[in-house]
Amino acid sequence: MEKAKSDSVIAVFADHNAAETAVKKLTTAGFEMKNLSVVGKGYHTDEKVVGFYNAGDRIKFWGKRGAFWGGLWGLFFGGLFLTIPVVGHVVVLGYLATIAIAGIENAVIVGGMSALGAALYSIGIPKDSVIQYETALKADSFLVMAHGTAEEMARAKTILGTVNPSRVDVHAGAKVAELAH
Repeated sequence: MEKAKSDSVIAVFADHNAAETAVKKLTTAGFEMKNLSVVGKGYHTDEKVVGFYNAGDRIKFWGKRGAFWGGLWGLFFGGLFLTIPVVGHVVVLGYLATIAIAGIENAVIVGGMSALGAALYSIGIPKDSVIQYETALKADSFLVMAHGTAEEMARAKTILGTVNPSRVDVHAGAKVAELAH
């Protein structure tokens, strides 16, 4: 059975404030949280480790970026904290977290790729782009990602461009992951 196609837009931001602003601009413009993702390192290598714990239906974070991740975690429907070789500890929130978790549970890790890389690749992001995004994460940048129709993603690219990303890419015809609900 042919998987449905949608486009994806991925913007790279140098700091968490810009990433948070980008998410807020997208939601203010009417984009649904279920179609967005944020990926970034939990902390700089010279900082204390960001920690988190489950507090009922909320996740509490602490550390220098604790307020940032805690605030975003409340907006998204699920997330993932994982360690990627060479990149380090990464927090993945939103749609992409669900895909990464499904890939890990189904042992669908693409040869030589991290769980995050495999998740991006599985929705149609080219392998060379996946490597560039992981390199950006290693350098403490943040990814803000949206998926939807070509028209929505053209609009998302314009909105994301107003927050001064270091790059914004549209990936046309990416596969829509079949998520178990």
